[in-house]
Amino acid sequence: MTDELREMLIPFRTQAVEVGVPDDDVEPIPADEVDRWIGHVRPCAVLTYGAEGPVAGRYGGPLLLPTGVADPEHPYVASVDFAGLPKDATDLPLPPDGRLLLFASLWDMDGTGNRGQAVYVPAGTPVGERDKNTWKGYDDEEYRRIVGSFPQGELRVRTEPDLPYHDLPGFSSCDELIEVWHDVWPREGHLQIGGYADQEVCDWDPLWVVARDAVFEAKRGRWGGGEPVSGAVEDWVLLAHWNPQVSGREGMDVHWGIQRADLAACRFDRTFTTGYWNP
Repeated sequence: MTDELREMLIPFRTQAVEVGVPDDDVEPIPADEVDRWIGHVRPCAVLTYGAEGPVAGRYGGPLLLPTGVADPEHPYVASVDFAGLPKDATDLPLPPDGRLLLFASLWDMDGTGNRGQAVYVPAGTPVGERDKNTWKGYDDEEYRRIVGSFPQGELRVRTEPDLPYHDLPGFSSCDELIEVWHDVWPREGHLQIGGYADQEVCDWDPLWVVARDAVFEAKRGRWGGGEPVSGAVEDWVLLAHWNPQVSGREGMDVHWGIQRADLAACRFDRTFTTGYWNP
């Protein structure tokens, strides 16, 4: 953990140890447990529009893809410029440059299907503009309305610390620690690269759902291209998390997960996407 991240966590530690969250009946937490929890900190890149920081991507905009890439099956969400991310903004083995394009469907949350995709476009790759409306479900008026309300605009980045949003073994105060973290460091309407997956109900790591559903779909030949897929959550990392704040889908969270080995090999085509929404 860098000195900068350590300083950023001082307000969390102070509140957790000395105050808790009185409005939610969370009492102060023992210092040794708080410090062990802080030991799980990860850096993440938080991208928002209308904020300070360098431009490192954008919500929406023209869809620019290489010739050999198939038309996407899911609506276009955002692009991230890896070269625009601050150094050590995450602990992921990301490429040093190029663009990451993210796609997601914000409906049909039941079932185990892959609800999005990620496309990596290396720097200098020739691209052409594509129709953004090739995704499935375009003939449905409600789908069109939801996609039409996706955010648009430049994304500015800052590096922030991130702590778990799910239970961890060996901690008796997981719920309280998470509550304090949400109180001290609230995030919404953002796109996040790296860090921990978050959602409204989070007793377990949302990456566990990613791994479980990816294995289920792979066994049925619907994802993974016949290559091995691990069901062990420790083999997966959070590539991206989106809290849309989209009209009619408020409170939704979208997670793009990828096996660490695939990420190291730039196999972004093997990203698996899940979503959580409590209407």
